Amino acid sequence: MIRTQAQERFIAGNRLEYTAGYEQLHFLTDTEASRARHRRDELLSALAGQALVGCGGTKLDHNNLAPGCQRCVAGKWSCLFINGRCNARCFYCPTSQGETGLPATNTLEFRLPADYVGYLEAFGFTGASISGGEPLLTPQRSLAFISAIKRHFGANMHVWLYTNGLLFDDAMAARLRDAGLDEIRFDIGATGYRLDALRKAVGVIPTVTVEIPAVPEEGERLRDMLSELRTVGVDHLNLHQLRLTPYNFAELAKRNYTFVHGEKVTVLESELTALELLQFSHDQKIGLPINYCSFVYKNRYQAAAARERNAQFLVKPVETLTDSGYLRTLTLQGSLADIARQAEQFQSFGAASGSWSYGSSREQLVFAPQLLSLVDFAPFTLQVAYAACRQMTSVSYRNPFVAVRVSDRMKVVVEKARQAVFDLSGAQITDFIEVVLRVGDEKTLSGELAEMAPYEKLPAGLQDYY
Repeated sequence: MIRTQAQERFIAGNRLEYTAGYEQLHFLTDTEASRARHRRDELLSALAGQALVGCGGTKLDHNNLAPGCQRCVAGKWSCLFINGRCNARCFYCPTSQGETGLPATNTLEFRLPADYVGYLEAFGFTGASISGGEPLLTPQRSLAFISAIKRHFGANMHVWLYTNGLLFDDAMAARLRDAGLDEIRFDIGATGYRLDALRKAVGVIPTVTVEIPAVPEEGERLRDMLSELRTVGVDHLNLHQLRLTPYNFAELAKRNYTFVHGEKVTVLESELTALELLQFSHDQKIGLPINYCSFVYKNRYQAAAARERNAQFLVKPVETLTDSGYLRTLTLQGSLADIARQAEQFQSFGAASGSWSYGSSREQLVFAPQLLSLVDFAPFTLQVAYAACRQMTSVSYRNPFVAVRVSDRMKVVVEKARQAVFDLSGAQITDFIEVVLRVGDEKTLSGELAEMAPYEKLPAGLQDYY
């Protein structure tokens, strides 16, 4: 098959990440990819009209999502890794689990619950989860953070906790309830799919969710458990996709999996297993809400939400926030005379303050899209630049930044870093204006402008098979 430039880049990146180990992996052949696409299309067709597909086709069933998942889809979720140590040995775990460390998220560390509470407020979150490691290995720490969050936000913040259940008992259920925990999520795959710990949470914690990877060799066992999960009081089942990392490489590589190239390497059979379980549940009318959380959903939508949250602190009136969460800047480039003439045009039509300005020189004019009708592009090239806003622990002094105070003790640096620049001329300008600035939701950039597409709109659909 003929691959796109983006696909070739992903393949090269995957090969570089795993070096010699790359050759141990069985990646899809073209024939296998075609067969897998056909099977997935069959499953999606069977689910049509039953399962709501959301987030650009990357998440289903979108009906009856767990309350925490609803916050995630809305881009309002913060995940706090309360520690980095675990007492289970799941073969699929994607991260190192050897050090307790400090509570952290997005490389930021929070020594005190009050600092994290301030962070949640400053960045507009409505959902917070306590993860690890295993949060119940540091119970006092986990309870302190949950209590502080709930005292401050009350019902305005949905708080949930991830656990393997090995340390969960009736006493811990009561302590978590009293701290205000709204939802608990069990990885039953860590305990041989036992439900004894989970049963202790039902009726005590308001929402009980099972969240596990869709392990292909456990597909039949999970299918047979769906009714039991519903009967014992599980409110939601979240299935996510196995992905390869340097930490789980040795375990995944020795299994009979087929690997798929992409933004990261994932397991083909994991996605198909999740969709098959979803179809079975609907066909049998089991009534247990199942959410398949694909890797591309996490990688695309969660990252875009973070960019958008951070952008609120640095966006200028002249900039536009794209659907992908990038800040877009339009700059006319031309001669001194042509740029001066265009500036006079903006002034004579009373263009609002902040909607245009000179760039780094008098041969550049930055302008907002609402001034589009005032521009004759004939003498100019159009520079389209995209920037991403990210949180940092300290100032790099290489890019524009703002320090956001989250408590008396702590500030979070938000930095705006340029990601890509495209210089357009002639027909390219016309195509860009027609497709991006005028069409809106249906915009599709192709041909010479295809490289701009990811900065404008998140790719639709599940992961490509190649």
